[in-house]
Amino acid sequence: MADVAIRKPALAGRLGGFATVRLTTAPAASRVALRAPAESLAALSSALGLALPDAPKTSGRAGARSALWIGPDEWLVIDEAGADLMATLSGAGTLHSATDVSHRNVAIIVSGPGSEATLSAGCPQDLSLSSFPVGAASRTIFGKAEIVLFRTEEDTFRVECWRSFSDYVFGLLNEAAEDAGH
Repeated sequence: MADVAIRKPALAGRLGGFATVRLTTAPAASRVALRAPAESLAALSSALGLALPDAPKTSGRAGARSALWIGPDEWLVIDEAGADLMATLSGAGTLHSATDVSHRNVAIIVSGPGSEATLSAGCPQDLSLSSFPVGAASRTIFGKAEIVLFRTEEDTFRVECWRSFSDYVFGLLNEAAEDAGH
């Protein structure tokens, strides 16, 4: 029997933060980069079991599944339960493009009362609760890395970044958390 290589998750076991911020690596999840025209939204929403958002900085959520609006015809679909999103979407019966990006991305959870200040250290967006409420999502930058930012609770954000940038993003978040804690 041939040896099977097992990929070690990026940032496995890493924790960080400071007095008012906690940084944790999110568990593995299924992710799909989805592109589709407006006339396909109803069928895709039905297949996914949630409403695909159709406005900037918004998301749809049902159970462990979220769909984040990334552009006029683009979404990042995340299933924290690890469901086979490609199989789910293959039966939608409508025009769309879906690419499995589960192994490309890593998610870092930034939580606590200093989470907004921590992220603001490297992100140019206004992350105040009035401008970026719970459920808000956008593609943006943190430092020099492209991220997808999703506010899941008042003081909790999910930072999606490419695996190759995860050490950089985690390190910068950890430095910013220390500054936010002072």
